[in-house]
Amino acid sequence: MKSELTGPDERTVVRRWARHPRCVARARADLRTTLASWGLPTVEEVALLVLSELITNAVRHARVPGRQIETRYLHQGDSVRIEVHDTGDPHPRLMTPRPEAVHGRGLFLVDALADQWGVTPRAVVGKAVWAVLAIPDDERGSTADGQLGEG
Repeated sequence: MKSELTGPDERTVVRRWARHPRCVARARADLRTTLASWGLPTVEEVALLVLSELITNAVRHARVPGRQIETRYLHQGDSVRIEVHDTGDPHPRLMTPRPEAVHGRGLFLVDALADQWGVTPRAVVGKAVWAVLAIPDDERGSTADGQLGEG
């Protein structure tokens, strides 16, 4: 992790990672900690799998030397948005993997697990691949300290 930025409301977390396979596990651990601080344990399993797929794609396919991968986690009240920014130009495509295929299941899983997902071009170079996960109704009032908020 190269730098840490947290939004003023502590509901946006931005991290930058070296484009290396080790960053996948580190980003997962970081997201796990973030979700715990937001009091969102029920979305953790799905969120970690979605992040793993998105960041693995960035490590594998965004081959711009010396460039970092950026993750953003946004608590949006009724949802959590996970973004992975990279400087690669190719936009990922959703494909149905063949049963014998070794690769190609990442976005298929993201599509199945996320409530929404997509790709947004970045202003200068690259893209952001994002996914939105709905927070169950009983957790939506949680705050960072675990107390119930006002709806």
